[in-house]
Amino acid sequence: MHLVYSLLRRGFTSFSKQLMIVVGLLALPLTIRTENRPSGVEIPTTKQPGPFQSDPRTVRLKRFFSKLHCPVSDLAEDFVQAADDNRLDWRLLPSISVIESGGGKAYRNNNILGWNQGLEPFPTIRAGIHAVAFKLAKSPLYQNRDVLGKLRLYNPNESYAGSVLAVMNRISPAAAL
Repeated sequence: MHLVYSLLRRGFTSFSKQLMIVVGLLALPLTIRTENRPSGVEIPTTKQPGPFQSDPRTVRLKRFFSKLHCPVSDLAEDFVQAADDNRLDWRLLPSISVIESGGGKAYRNNNILGWNQGLEPFPTIRAGIHAVAFKLAKSPLYQNRDVLGKLRLYNPNESYAGSVLAVMNRISPAAAL
């Protein structure tokens, strides 16, 4: 009887481990978070060139992010558009993202720019890029400051502004392309 019990116990333990693995694999796709999209919106299978896709700044930014193996390289258009919409230097936000999150390699709350010490949650990464761009341009704290002034306020650490400016120069030595 003891022999049968031990065989059943080993078999059940093995079976329960296998069952847990299968359940875990089935649940995995349910835990992947995707960006919310309004219902009824179709995503085209082939992406039509937008106004920023042929922009040389977007091309340069994608190439820069790709060299660093940054997961945000597909968001190059968003960085350029957010900068243009808010009259910011197009290199500023991507450079902050490289310093704060390694260009999207390590972040939380969809906050790749480290806004509010990375504690500020955003619904999507894109939303975070556009929200931070808006705040850097329109907030009374940041408004009417040059890039260096904005960076010193963004993070008062003495070396921070220099680090971001160095990345900006690596993206492009000149703001105008």
